[in-house]
Amino acid sequence: MALSDIALASRALIRIGAAPITSFSDGTAESEIAGALFGPVRDALLSAYSWSFATGQLALTELSTPPLADFNKSFQLPGDFLRAMSAGAGGKGRGLSFRIARNALHTNSSEVLLTYIFRPEEEEFPPYFDAMLIARLAAEFTIPITENTSRAEAMFRLAEIEFGRARQTDAQQDTPGRLEDFSLINARG
Repeated sequence: MALSDIALASRALIRIGAAPITSFSDGTAESEIAGALFGPVRDALLSAYSWSFATGQLALTELSTPPLADFNKSFQLPGDFLRAMSAGAGGKGRGLSFRIARNALHTNSSEVLLTYIFRPEEEEFPPYFDAMLIARLAAEFTIPITENTSRAEAMFRLAEIEFGRARQTDAQQDTPGRLEDFSLINARG
């Protein structure tokens, strides 16, 4: 479907009976509200789940300034970083102890392979994410545009249902996880 940020916001506005926009700087109340809410709502939804289309891996670059406590190395996070999923070293995407602080990853390892949620371009969103984002934007736009709280509550309920559908669809895009090291399994011999 490949929708832009403006097209996504316009569809959400249409869902609540408002006029569509042609840019976030149209000078209309709809464009101001959409412009103020679009980015934060998009990023919150991307961060809320480990979406397969927004998951990436990257070898991080070590910073010259070490952390003050607990770990001895720090690494620069990527510019499109939203949330860490795991970190590893030696060709593995997990297994490291780490902490995210002040736009850096702190650990004791000399190399880091970060698995993380990034911010893809809106045109790269799959249709199930578009539908969920439109539903959530419509819910967020309802009170500032219509001033109708009962309608907003109904829209938020619909957005939650759409979020569940999107998560279920996305979960089918990957092999299910399995336990690799579990003491009870090891005890069976």
